Amino acid sequence: MKKIAIIGAENNVGRELLAYLADGGYQTADVTALESKAVLGTQVSFGEDEDIDVHNLDEFDFNGIDIAVFAGTEEISKKYVGKAIAKGAKVIDCSGCFFSDADVPMIVSGVNDEKIHAAKRGIVSVPSATVAQILLPLAKIDEKYGIKRLIISTYTSTSFCGKEGMDELFAQTRKIFMNESLVDNQTVFEKQIAFNAIPQVGDFIGDETKYEWSINAEVKKVMGHDIKVHANCAIIPAFVGNAAYVNVECNQDVDVADVAELMKQTQDVIIFDKKVKGGYVTMNDVQGEIEVYVSRLRQDISIDNGFSFWCVADNLRFGIAGNAYKIVRNLSK
Repeated sequence: MKKIAIIGAENNVGRELLAYLADGGYQTADVTALESKAVLGTQVSFGEDEDIDVHNLDEFDFNGIDIAVFAGTEEISKKYVGKAIAKGAKVIDCSGCFFSDADVPMIVSGVNDEKIHAAKRGIVSVPSATVAQILLPLAKIDEKYGIKRLIISTYTSTSFCGKEGMDELFAQTRKIFMNESLVDNQTVFEKQIAFNAIPQVGDFIGDETKYEWSINAEVKKVMGHDIKVHANCAIIPAFVGNAAYVNVECNQDVDVADVAELMKQTQDVIIFDKKVKGGYVTMNDVQGEIEVYVSRLRQDISIDNGFSFWCVADNLRFGIAGNAYKIVRNLSK
């Protein structure tokens, strides 16, 4: 079995990757967990019953590692990816470090897998969880009808900002129920996140945020052709998950019944769309799940060749970690 290194093993994505590897039949001898400046004796969970040591990335050689998954920061990827490549490892980068590199393909498993083994430098990158969640249900629709334009409205949980974001939501919620002041308890988000919605994900770049800009750019890079994209992104007071309303305009006349059939044929996409009260899927319903759930699929009569849908996923399980794990399996063949 291939030898796998997970860099950033203690953060949310790294932990989920280790869980995937344990569930997928990998043994502790096949997996190395790495963190920069890791303290001797540190361990991280590997599945439900085992722990593995976390090794110091700064001292690690990468000799014998077949696949290195970088689940840490851009700075870590910039510093260590070259060392992994020099030792013959294939690299999956989750940090966005290589986004602008034309010879580093961006992969959504199930959408453009053919580009994995064509990566010239031995590096592939993965997009945000939101982009993977949106593009997987649309893969077969783009093949048949050609997608011309996407209007994307996302509702992102605080896990987007890591443990710190989730902790801030918890602390603020608790203080409100205890009738305590929220002064000095607003460090991660620009506004109160508890019982609120914040229309800012990332720093502003002109009129849009970095996350809105990146969704636009990542969609184009994954799909491999020019698609007009307008994204509106908000953080909502949820701990885990991501939801999105997506309006799609195609190049050809499209029938929503055929769209539903094409989505049903796509692996890891589940249609649950009943036109009754509660006949849809929400973020709470999919925590711990590894699929994308699509509801509220309907024709968009405001434009020609249009339809819209609602989709939800566990952004930690399905999103970056799930996508990276599927690429690991592909590279392990």
